[in-house]
Amino acid sequence: MKVDFTKNADGLVPAIIQDATTKNVLMLGYMNEEALQKTQDTKKVTFFSRSKQRLWTKGEESGNFLELVDIKNDCDSDTLLIRANPKGPTCHKGDDTCWGEKNEQSYGFLSNLEEIIASRQEKQEDEKSYVASLFRKGINKIAQKVGEEAVEVVIEAKDENDELFLNESADLLFHLMILLKAKGYGLNDVVKTLESRH
Repeated sequence: MKVDFTKNADGLVPAIIQDATTKNVLMLGYMNEEALQKTQDTKKVTFFSRSKQRLWTKGEESGNFLELVDIKNDCDSDTLLIRANPKGPTCHKGDDTCWGEKNEQSYGFLSNLEEIIASRQEKQEDEKSYVASLFRKGINKIAQKVGEEAVEVVIEAKDENDELFLNESADLLFHLMILLKAKGYGLNDVVKTLESRH
């Protein structure tokens, strides 16, 4: 990997730090050639601190290291994307990221749907939604709905109507997410189980 450290007068290039698992951007730092080399040698992300005017390994004081997974160079060879596994909060203020965001796994729309399901569970006594009514009926009714939807997916899989198959698949996933929440779990728990089998 050839990095162009000559583009900036100070010999530094931006280094974007991304969580290797969640894909969230954690912070931005700057590296010179020596910092990059030390990062590659120690497998701990090291920057050139502009305020301290020296090499600085993230976590050297706090213990919240960024363990290197891989490094990619951009198309102009003057910006690095570093994927790492954070060992604790990344920001010096104690936040997961330097933007004050939680570093949580996101599944896009499905994560939003999980939040809606959680909200309906919390307010199930006052809520008039279908999801709240399922939570009020209890685990047996929710599990029964998952079973019904699973059978409907199997039936539609044997036919030629792709639209019905996809609709029934969506119903199954939706009800499974409700069941997971009723049992105190979420999609991330299922993903971790699958990862452990990989």
